[in-house]
Amino acid sequence: MKATLRDGEGVEVSVVFPAYNEKDHLEDAVKKTMKVLDGITESYEIIIAEDGSTDGTDRIAARLSAEHAVVRHIHSDKRLGRGLALRRAFAKSNGRILIYMDVDLATGVGHLKTLIKSVRKDCDFATGSRMLRESKATRSRSRQIASKSYNFMVRTLLGSNVSDHQCGFKSWRRKALLELLDDVNATHWFWDTEMLVRASRRGYSIKEIPIEWTHKGRTKVNLVKDSLTMGSQVVRLWWELRKQSCTKNYLGI
Repeated sequence: MKATLRDGEGVEVSVVFPAYNEKDHLEDAVKKTMKVLDGITESYEIIIAEDGSTDGTDRIAARLSAEHAVVRHIHSDKRLGRGLALRRAFAKSNGRILIYMDVDLATGVGHLKTLIKSVRKDCDFATGSRMLRESKATRSRSRQIASKSYNFMVRTLLGSNVSDHQCGFKSWRRKALLELLDDVNATHWFWDTEMLVRASRRGYSIKEIPIEWTHKGRTKVNLVKDSLTMGSQVVRLWWELRKQSCTKNYLGI
């Protein structure tokens, strides 16, 4: 097992797992990710951003942190939402390359090498995409339609060129992410989309990579409720960006 230093010296990769009631997935995800990272980088950390869990996930995270020097557990007494949990974890991370992955490993960990290599070589942001022709995504027809409709809405209203904004498999150069972190106002599921949209508008390079993605068991996403919420967030961000653009034009910036 390769060890990493807790003070951030020499840490190349920080992987964050946002975890809310993930007792059935967490340990397996951490151990599989450690095994893959051992073959990719000489220095890494895995941060469990445990978000007010009530099913014992916090105890599993604490044990994993005690057992493995490369694992850190950041606990919240109450649920913050995925966006805030990620923001908090990244602010406390040490790596030069910052990654987040969904704990259910819907995206196979074998794609980590490509994700890391992309940021090492030629881009500021890299994200898995279920929409690329080379990708293989297994999910219900209703969720496929909802996802395609949502991404079309984002591209149309917010001017994004990204095909899949919500895949839970992303990496960033540290400098690029931290420069944008305070600008992102979303606190939950929309965090991914807002981060990518703002990155694109600021001129950061974004690379989408093909992946194999499989829906794993039950989901915390309520298709109707969350679709309405995400739609309102798209409109909110459109309005914020429009106001910013108008202000800049008025000031001649």
